[in-house]
Amino acid sequence: MGAGHSHDVKVEGYEKPLWIALILTASFMVAEVVGGILTNSLALISDAAHMFTDSAALAISLLAIQIGKKAVDKKRTFGYHRFEILAAAFNAILLFGVAIYILVEAFLRISNPPDIQSNLMLIIASLGLLVNLIAMKLLSQSKDDSLNVKGAYLEVWSDMLGSVGVIVGALLIRWTGWGWIDSVIAVGIGLWVLPRAWALLKQSTHILLEGTPEHLNIDEIKQALSSHWGVDSIHDLHVWSISSGKSSLSVHVVCQHREVDWSDLLQQIRAMLANRFDLHHTTIQLEATPCSDASGEHNYTGEPTNTKLH
Repeated sequence: MGAGHSHDVKVEGYEKPLWIALILTASFMVAEVVGGILTNSLALISDAAHMFTDSAALAISLLAIQIGKKAVDKKRTFGYHRFEILAAAFNAILLFGVAIYILVEAFLRISNPPDIQSNLMLIIASLGLLVNLIAMKLLSQSKDDSLNVKGAYLEVWSDMLGSVGVIVGALLIRWTGWGWIDSVIAVGIGLWVLPRAWALLKQSTHILLEGTPEHLNIDEIKQALSSHWGVDSIHDLHVWSISSGKSSLSVHVVCQHREVDWSDLLQQIRAMLANRFDLHHTTIQLEATPCSDASGEHNYTGEPTNTKLH
């Protein structure tokens, strides 16, 4: 006996803003690299490095969406949706690498700061801020629906703050002539990025390890199932996510009441999980006796003891 449910992950509306943000970010990254070299600004170069990771994150996000569209096959019965989480984890590692590079380079420069051309630095950073704000606006509507898009959004968000820092640094250097401010701003950018990279890596790793989705409480689900009418006990309860917005559940439910209609019980449990916990992809195995004690014989209702219903 089966019940229909969709295995698809929503990706509509993600691609166009990602493409626009990628074109804007990659184009301006080149300008920031050239500008950082011309102005001797580590802060500007660090912002260009962030632009590079932004571009990489956006490109990977688009690739993840394209791969995720591939149909399921005999080798990958869940399809390629997990690639989205791999992309998010890669983005986090990339952020770590950039942040560490900035911190090391700033440490080497802070005692012997080069001459900074603050005027050109200010102009380039201001244009970079504008590009980041546009990209953030494009990605903001999809960031809560996809961990993949969220990773790209966080990249752009961190770079936006980096651009603000570079602007402040350029103004201070212009007014005071203190070149070491450039390195201090670069250090601030690196330290701001690290905890956000860690949060993204932690979240993506949790999904890769098939941990319980953060918005669900496994004890509440267990209590709701165990106290449901007609249910004697439950075991082998698992709740996990394949990708963002795709939570799944599997459970064995023991029902020893002869008068209970299994089809009706199954539908009630599925409806409860959907309405109360927003779990729509569920696999429920009904048993007359716990499967560890089942002998494989037919039970007294005429149903096979270990029939799987979902």
